[in-house]
Amino acid sequence: MNSAVLVLNQNYEPLNICNVRRAIVLVFDGKAEVLESEPRAIHSATRTFPTPSVIRMVYLIHKPRPRVKLTRREVFIRDAYTCQYCGRQTGDLTIDHVVPKSRGGGHSWDNLVSACKSCNHRKGGKLLTEVRMALRKLPTEPRAGFYYTIERRLDGPVADGWEKFLPGYAPVTRLTVSERARRAG
Repeated sequence: MNSAVLVLNQNYEPLNICNVRRAIVLVFDGKAEVLESEPRAIHSATRTFPTPSVIRMVYLIHKPRPRVKLTRREVFIRDAYTCQYCGRQTGDLTIDHVVPKSRGGGHSWDNLVSACKSCNHRKGGKLLTEVRMALRKLPTEPRAGFYYTIERRLDGPVADGWEKFLPGYAPVTRLTVSERARRAG
């Protein structure tokens, strides 16, 4: 019942990923139809249901463009696991406030960058001009890609039968800390 089910909009655009129980409820209520199913079935007291793998909503759902959540991991992904002060790639990064919180800097996309421990320590609670440091790239909020919602809910490769509904999908590679450190040298 906890298997992942791909949910498509009426126009076959990927909407989300839900579990089998939610998918069956949507199908049973007439809000969705099953496009792909798994070989195993789900049995109730009186009926047998195919286990859905891909469902399509009957009505068009207006989906606003998602925004990337502000997390440490997303800041590291935006900055390509690179210190924004010295340019060193390392698996031992920290988050730095460009304008320190003690000086009125906020916790926002345009004020957070990846920094190695030595650069973060050198900068401390000072402004960049005070320590004669410069950013390699101005921090901005990243745009969520077309498959952002799907990428963040998948914890492995896409299920069999999903590929034809996700054209051009290439999963984001997430390196472990040790893999990043090994590649950085």
